[in-house]
Amino acid sequence: MNEQKLYTVTIYSENNIGLLNRISAIFQRRHINVESINISTSEIENVSKWTIMVWLTEERMKKIIGQIDKQVEVIKAFYHPEDETIYQESCLFKIKSDLLFEERQIQNIIKESSARIVTVNRDFFVIEKSGRKDEIDLLHRELSVFGVMQFTRSGRIAVTKDEMKISTMLKALQH
Repeated sequence: MNEQKLYTVTIYSENNIGLLNRISAIFQRRHINVESINISTSEIENVSKWTIMVWLTEERMKKIIGQIDKQVEVIKAFYHPEDETIYQESCLFKIKSDLLFEERQIQNIIKESSARIVTVNRDFFVIEKSGRKDEIDLLHRELSVFGVMQFTRSGRIAVTKDEMKISTMLKALQH
C-alpha cells in the first residue's frame, strides 16, 4: 500500500489574479489539507514560484500535479519528497521587554537557538528565527513558558538538491 509522505510541490506560473483560488480548489475538492503555502518571485523574470507542503501518497500526488499543470497560467509543476529539498521556515516572536532584562534564561534560549533580536522597545522585543520546523517548534515551546504576546511563522521555502531545469525549459519554449 502506498503510504502518505510530506511532499514539496513547486509550481512555476505567471502571476495572474484568480490562480490562487483555482490551485487551492484542486486541493479542496480532493479534501487535501495544505500544510503551508508560499508564493514569491522566482529566479526567472516575471515568473512566480509557489512552494506548497502536503501529505499525500505518491499516486495521489501525481494526479494533483497533473491537474495543476492543466491550469493555463502554470508553466510547470513538480513534486519532491523531503530528502530531495533544502528548506527553511521563518518566524517572529513578540515578548514583553521586561522579560528580556529580568529573565537571564530568555537570553540563553535566544543565543542557543541561533535566533536574533530584531527590535527592542519599552514594551516588547521581537525575536526572529529561521530554521527547520522542529527547531522553530522547540523555540516556541521554550518561550511559551514566559508568555508570548504574538507569534507568526512563514510557510516553507525550499530549493531542490538537484538542478531544476526550468530556466532551460522556458528558454526553449520562447524560441
